[in-house]
Amino acid sequence: MARKNLLDSVMNNSVDGAASDSRADYAMRGASKSMKISIEALAEDAKKLTEGETIVDIDPALIDASFVNDRLTGDDEAFEKLKDAISQGVQGTPVLLRPHPNNADRYMVVFGHRRVRVAAAIGRPVRAVIKSIDDVAHILAQGQENTAREDLSFIEKALFAKRLLDLGHKKDLIQSALTVDATLLSRMLSVSQKIPNDIVEAIGAAKSVGRDRWEEFKKLVIVPANMRVAKDAINSPEFSAAKSDARFELLLKSLSKKGRGSSKAKSQKRTWAAGDGRIKGTIGLSAKTFSLSLASQDAVEFGRYLSEQLDDLYRSFEKTKQEKSK
Repeated sequence: MARKNLLDSVMNNSVDGAASDSRADYAMRGASKSMKISIEALAEDAKKLTEGETIVDIDPALIDASFVNDRLTGDDEAFEKLKDAISQGVQGTPVLLRPHPNNADRYMVVFGHRRVRVAAAIGRPVRAVIKSIDDVAHILAQGQENTAREDLSFIEKALFAKRLLDLGHKKDLIQSALTVDATLLSRMLSVSQKIPNDIVEAIGAAKSVGRDRWEEFKKLVIVPANMRVAKDAINSPEFSAAKSDARFELLLKSLSKKGRGSSKAKSQKRTWAAGDGRIKGTIGLSAKTFSLSLASQDAVEFGRYLSEQLDDLYRSFEKTKQEKSK
């Protein structure tokens, strides 16, 4: 009974008046507050999700992709394995479709994109359950089904979140769809919004690369000087020949080397001496830091004197700065 109620809350027919009112109220109050959706239940086999529903055969030529993409390319190996399995038997798990919102003669995938691709490739109809649901229920079902299967990489989930936000959906709905809290969603959006799409698409899904390493990559790639390094690396034969995870590693390594080299190039050091060698100093200067290290006979005494004069020196500095700006 609990599973049936869960299914009803996610996938009730949108033309039902009570359901529509409930969904509108849900949207106003926030997805995370008004819909308690169990990820464990949505993770179960789609047969169980659609228990009591009619499974039908649909021509894949009549099916369009979801209005929000949740996958990157580069899953050829997984696709081929699934194709071999279905070719040798039957499609055990039905996909979930909805009537296309803009075309009465077509359908839209909610989840099961690869099974639809396989059916098209081998010339078979798709075994599917069809439910009339709205965009909110579509997003929740698609996001949580994929998240529950652990089928999407971190960057794919991050891009899914960004696409939903770009479509105008609220953050609390996106949190419910991906079953993440506000902090994690913020970090996902930071990665997906700051790393250029063409670089992410060139890398691919990178299934084994997690959040922390993508954040490390983000900090490097947003440096303007590193953007050209990334573009050059993407166009290299080594990058093209590598698989997705290895492509990430190649780019991260290239940017890390560039970052270390740039830091050294910008850092400057010089020496200073006075009092016939009784005081010597090493001055370090970079884009945002200045350091002074004193040595020799008068180092401690002069350093103490200098520290006592810092307030007066800074006031003199500000006055000089103001006069120059006039």
